Amino acid sequence: MSAPTPEAVEELLGDPEAPDNPYGFAAAVARDEADAHPDELCRALVSAGFHLNYLPKEWGGALDSFDRSMTLVRAAARRDVNVMPGTMFSIIAATCLQLHGSEEQRGRVAEILTRGGAVAFALTEAGHGSDLLAGEVRVDEDGRLHGEKWMVGNGLRCEAVYVVARTGPRGPGAFSAYLLDPAAQGLVREPAPRTGGMRGVDLARLRFSGVEVPEGTLVGKVGEGLEVAILAQQAVRLMSMAGSLGVADTALRLTLGFADERRVCGAVLARTPYARRELAVASAALLAADAVALAAARGVHVVPEVFSVWALAAKHVVAEAGDELVRRCATVLATRSVMREQAPGAGLFQKLQRDTAVVRVIDASPLANLRAYAAQIPALVTRDEAPDADTLRRIFTLDAGLPPYEPTRLDLVVRGADPVLAGLLETADSACEQLADPRATALVRRLADAVALLGPEGAAVRRPGADPNGLVDLAERYAWLHAAAACVHLWWANRGRPLYGGEAGASGWLRAALAYLLARADGVDPRRHGPDLLPAVDAVSALRERGLLFTADPVRLAAESRGES
Repeated sequence: MSAPTPEAVEELLGDPEAPDNPYGFAAAVARDEADAHPDELCRALVSAGFHLNYLPKEWGGALDSFDRSMTLVRAAARRDVNVMPGTMFSIIAATCLQLHGSEEQRGRVAEILTRGGAVAFALTEAGHGSDLLAGEVRVDEDGRLHGEKWMVGNGLRCEAVYVVARTGPRGPGAFSAYLLDPAAQGLVREPAPRTGGMRGVDLARLRFSGVEVPEGTLVGKVGEGLEVAILAQQAVRLMSMAGSLGVADTALRLTLGFADERRVCGAVLARTPYARRELAVASAALLAADAVALAAARGVHVVPEVFSVWALAAKHVVAEAGDELVRRCATVLATRSVMREQAPGAGLFQKLQRDTAVVRVIDASPLANLRAYAAQIPALVTRDEAPDADTLRRIFTLDAGLPPYEPTRLDLVVRGADPVLAGLLETADSACEQLADPRATALVRRLADAVALLGPEGAAVRRPGADPNGLVDLAERYAWLHAAAACVHLWWANRGRPLYGGEAGASGWLRAALAYLLARADGVDPRRHGPDLLPAVDAVSALRERGLLFTADPVRLAAESRGES
């Protein structure tokens, strides 16, 4: 079986606005109210082969490219982001097994996942959160497992669980991984604390009270469990970005529909200056998030060895931009954003708000994410080697073929320059020669100047004893500038084809995305650049009217959503 196309998912799931559609918004809100798992929705998608889109072909999966998988997930997640953990939470355990599992272990996991089962990933502990080195779950000298893991995705229904446990006294090498059978090993499984958003998702506590660890359950070598787990999280960040984008699409689509119909003092709300500016910020945030996510999803195929920084930068930008988008939409919806009845999308917007908050921290908190990035900044800024033109072309040209994904090329620390930033200056010069919009040209020049200051000679790396937040703040600036550079590369590589529903070479979306990202990099309110943001709301409004997904290479949505027969 092959994975369906995004268009096929749309057709399968139908009009999300139809009140009687079991795969629509009304059903998602009802599940949310009841803390119910999206069983029916997940079954429909699994029957269509949706769950195969992240599994390697040698396992019986259908992974082609992560950019295709991301768009596929967005088509489903825009209806209910809970479908992502419901069908894809096993991606991290699967990646771990790809990296160091035995042939027998890989075969077992492949069999479970290809038929739609779940394999859980047990890493974090309630008492330590993102401080992974402090983990206390341990295997004693008698080969028995003690302790408790929490917030284990699919932990209640999984058929196997990948557990990272302490086998040594200290350091990253003090942890090993085990592939256990929850039923055979007698693990105690209990529901985890309920979350405010993504209600009904299968999250569990796993308790180990002297559980025997049978021979043959060790995955890989003793002492490499934590290292492999961290490597695998780079891939799961791609899918969490798809969840953020799915929520953002629905939030903005709902708000635009309300603003187009609502009249205030005789004027259409969408055309009033303040609402239009808020919608422009939200729209620019979405375009920027889409561009950086697409670049990351393609880049992992071409240069996976730099993903220890690229995945962190992209995750931060997509999560924070999505969070801001929802807040701006709430401003436009005003009272309707807090009403559960008799409002556009009654109850839906509140669900989107809550879900966004959870997706934002689903694989790492914003601070933990930036701290991991900041730890690599001192080495990163000393490297300015420019990538070859073919590398950038393969990453950013949307119709260019991609090499197979090779998770074994992932690394814990970046081994070279960030190609997105390192290649920006040359691309910026070329882009400025062809851009017809002076305002867009000025923003590209401003970005190039900012990126030049990040190089070996201009980097403002804080010395020990200086501002304790210096490196974290610098990492955040890096992330926003990385995203802005990705937008320039995307425009340049695809200048001969239409993007975001516009004409070939149109740069309105680029101008808006750059204005938004540079404002965030400078730590200022994007509304200060209001005029430059306006092309974004025009672009997404046109996509909405045409019934297209809000992405660079738009996907046609379910016909009923456009009022067609």
